[in-house]
Amino acid sequence: MTEYPNLLPRFLKYVKVNSRSDEHSDRFPSTEREENFQKNVIMKDLEELGLKDVHYNQKSGCVIATIPSNIDYKVPTFGLLAHCDTADFNSVDVKPQITENYDGKSKIQLGDSEFYLDPEVFPHLKNYKGQMIISASGDTLLGGDDKCGISELMTFAEYLMEHPEEKHGEIKLAFTPDEEIGTGAEHFDVEEFGADFAYTVDGEAPGKLDWGTFSAAQFGLDIQGVNVHPAVAKGQMINAIQVGIDFHNQLPEHDRPEHTDGREGFFHLMNFDGTVDSAHMDYIIRDFKRDGLERRKNLVKDIVKKMNDEFGTERIKLKMWDQYYNMADELEKHMEIVDLARDAYKAEGLTVNEDPVRGGTDGSQLTYMGLPCPNLFAGEENMHGRYEYTVLESMWKAVDVLRKINQLNVERNKISETILTIFD
Repeated sequence: MTEYPNLLPRFLKYVKVNSRSDEHSDRFPSTEREENFQKNVIMKDLEELGLKDVHYNQKSGCVIATIPSNIDYKVPTFGLLAHCDTADFNSVDVKPQITENYDGKSKIQLGDSEFYLDPEVFPHLKNYKGQMIISASGDTLLGGDDKCGISELMTFAEYLMEHPEEKHGEIKLAFTPDEEIGTGAEHFDVEEFGADFAYTVDGEAPGKLDWGTFSAAQFGLDIQGVNVHPAVAKGQMINAIQVGIDFHNQLPEHDRPEHTDGREGFFHLMNFDGTVDSAHMDYIIRDFKRDGLERRKNLVKDIVKKMNDEFGTERIKLKMWDQYYNMADELEKHMEIVDLARDAYKAEGLTVNEDPVRGGTDGSQLTYMGLPCPNLFAGEENMHGRYEYTVLESMWKAVDVLRKINQLNVERNKISETILTIFD
């Protein structure tokens, strides 16, 4: 028996809605289906729960809502965020499947497909013996990233609205777009949101607390070749594909995602399209240190310049831009927010895992926009593909942690106010 009977049906409803974002779109939010999910599902559910000031902010592409305070003294307003889009994998006709009382050792077939969740391949499955595994049918993702977070925010709000004996200050909720393509947070209206600090609820297994991330940049190369008949190519042909290969081979061979872990950064070739006449390449750069990111960017610029100098003309055109920075550099100035989450985890019996994220979150950008924003676990596993799954008990625990954060926020500020009153 659980205190959160609506969490599972809520989650199953949400994952069946296609809300995939599109990095190639010119609109914001990037897809109409995202916006429809926000306006027609999320907003309706928030209104039915009785939250206040439920609205869609067109500028930020966010649904915003307020859990009103039920105490007569001031505590910091904190915010909770979850993103509504899913990743770049098939999200049409998601069929969630449930494996109850998982035995911790068997393969789980994904629908009728040839694919399985195998604990020998995904050993973290063994942690969930006796629990409920929720996966998809093998030809789509599940969408737990971040519909786990959405479901948990809704359930947290539902619990507080139905249990006025659980004291809380004002709490702000935001349901954001386009996190998976890295553009949603840049439109976020921090001032309108009105929180003193916030947490994204978009992390992995219980205990994961993210307050350090990569610093990130992206670049594209447009390469112009010279296409002549191969029979007379000597001294004349410049094969744009080969130029791209030559560029790539000048990057450090080890510094690729498939060779790195921990705090090692990388260059990642995401796309390579071309002919002899022209080619295009897209890369991302990742490093945990800001000066490390700059060194990697400068290496790219140096290689491009050297190659263009050898050609005697600008055959390679480079476009590069920063995406986000390691939020640890800013959150180190606000460690009381990390401590609040850390203490809530421990109070709920969790072992805290603070390994830095080999990626980024919306919180990476929001923290630099003036809203300190670590990332809490949501129970998402194997994100962004057919092997994605979540665990119902992990989602329950995420709601427990949100309640504990609220409780600690109220208690600590009540004590502070009492001390100030005594000394007044």
